[in-house]
Amino acid sequence: MENLLSLWKVLAQDMGGRCAVDTILDYNYVEDRTEREGQSFLTIALPKFGKSFEKWLDQGFVDPGDVPGFKVRQKLPIFMGRFLRLVFCSASGMLLPDPNVDAILAVRQLCGFYGKMQIPVSTEKLYDAMDQYLSTDDEVGRWQKRNPLPVGRAVKVPTCDLPPTLRKEDLALLRMSMLLLHRVFGRVNHDLANGVLTPKHGPGATAEKLLGNAKWLGPWHWRLDSFFPADQYWLPNARYVNTLQEIDFRNPEDESPVRVIAVPKTQSAPRIIAAEPVCMQYTQQAIARGIKEGVKQDYILKHFLRFKRQEVNQLLAWEGSKTGALATLDLSEASDRIPNELVRFLTGRWEHLDGAIQASRSTRAVIRTRHGEQIVPLAKFASMGSGLTFPLETIIFLMIAFVGIEDSIGRRLRKSDIVGLIGKVQVYGDDMIVPVEHVGSVVHTLEAFGFKVNYQKSFWTGKFRESCGKDYYNGQDVSYVKFRKQWPDDRQDVKEVIALVSLFNQCNDAAYTLTAAYLKGKLLELLEGYFPRVSRDSQILGEWSDVEHDITRLGPKTHRPETKGWVVVDSIPKNPLDGERALLKFFLKQGIEPYERTHLTHSGRSRAVSIKLYTGPV
Repeated sequence: MENLLSLWKVLAQDMGGRCAVDTILDYNYVEDRTEREGQSFLTIALPKFGKSFEKWLDQGFVDPGDVPGFKVRQKLPIFMGRFLRLVFCSASGMLLPDPNVDAILAVRQLCGFYGKMQIPVSTEKLYDAMDQYLSTDDEVGRWQKRNPLPVGRAVKVPTCDLPPTLRKEDLALLRMSMLLLHRVFGRVNHDLANGVLTPKHGPGATAEKLLGNAKWLGPWHWRLDSFFPADQYWLPNARYVNTLQEIDFRNPEDESPVRVIAVPKTQSAPRIIAAEPVCMQYTQQAIARGIKEGVKQDYILKHFLRFKRQEVNQLLAWEGSKTGALATLDLSEASDRIPNELVRFLTGRWEHLDGAIQASRSTRAVIRTRHGEQIVPLAKFASMGSGLTFPLETIIFLMIAFVGIEDSIGRRLRKSDIVGLIGKVQVYGDDMIVPVEHVGSVVHTLEAFGFKVNYQKSFWTGKFRESCGKDYYNGQDVSYVKFRKQWPDDRQDVKEVIALVSLFNQCNDAAYTLTAAYLKGKLLELLEGYFPRVSRDSQILGEWSDVEHDITRLGPKTHRPETKGWVVVDSIPKNPLDGERALLKFFLKQGIEPYERTHLTHSGRSRAVSIKLYTGPV
């Protein structure tokens, strides 16, 4: 706690120096409340103040009621008051005509600095998060009952003959999918019918707790066989068909349910994800790859969907902050709120695609609650952890955005209209960019399909915008640095040391001079004085420098400049693989980078990480 407070004090001095503001009273206030309330003041209360500050920027005035517990003088909170007076009028609380952007960055940086610390939450909060997972799925199930959608073959019926229970939003969404998705989904449907999709194992956890090479030895679900025959997808070639009897085939009732787990996110609540069964994850990746490749080659969709690049969203957020013409939207629990019936509604015209998606979808989840471990049926399509969640949610939200825009202009969108929206609409997961004049209709349409807009992280009225990790005010970057791990006690806290090195370099890049100097001093203590200046791609833990490097010697064999410092050593677990499984792994190799020399003997994520002194390239 002492280190966190000392670091906050130095950071406050850095921010104060930029704005010619004395921060000692703010530090005294933070110190006093932290001593009384504990670390949660830094990790929960301050970030909430920062979120309220962003809301004030968006609405154009201060509402002191948003920050209970913080005293107010005139119209502004006393805490951070010197910074706030550079942004808002102290008498009226209204946003100044030309607010100080450095002060905006300072308030956000000081309030949000510890907001993303990955701290294990209490058992009570963990159970609350699991209860919320179940509650959200129950809401999705109730939405599906209120809004029954035809699925599978029924969706092939012409629009005019669809059941009269369908709402206008449903019909518009179906029409939009027919207009824009037929090339992408049709191509994947064709590839599935001909068995030419390429599967792969994902990097994450699995329901069976299999890691690395062990994933190639996992069981196979019978219901996959109609679309992913085991002799084609789980064997190297037909020569090995006699080994099918060695595979653990499982009937639907014997399938492993998805394993709902919590990972550290913030002190307020953990992040809830679901670990899929190995064979499900394997086939989901095949479909996902087909969809992504199809989008990349589609002459319209490729301009609105980029599954690996967030820069376009960030650029449009910058433009929106400058011109006010573009809104940034964020959704709450987005992946957990996608109804399975909605996915089937959009994919039902393509028999093989619809069938393959459903065959590779887990229908049950095992979850640990206050009342013990439960296995529950799922109404949602899938949670984070499924290889299909991200591409399908991105496509669904784009279709809904176009339906909202269509409703706003009062007529059907033609392809020429959609082409005209290039550079004005962009979706990456649940981060959406839409024109401000249509934002109300888009929000209404999202909520009509059961999604929840996160109004605290959605902006369209002021000059503040955020999307995909970048924040802007009036065209200026006000993104801030985040402290993500706990403070390391010694060099043995390897992950915390690595995070502290990263934090130092981020502060150095952001020109937080005092903060960077403070962190460098602490790192020199932790690393026994070895903290050299190195290039950004160096393996050695050190200070990134694009100009000067600390050189100890020239490599005796390479004659390249080398220096001495600490490097991270991963302990890859022993996980041998041989026979037809090793051959299958070879045949499914993707990318141009070769396998590691030991990939058939050691694989999976490191179970232990250490650092050691090493002399190597700068």
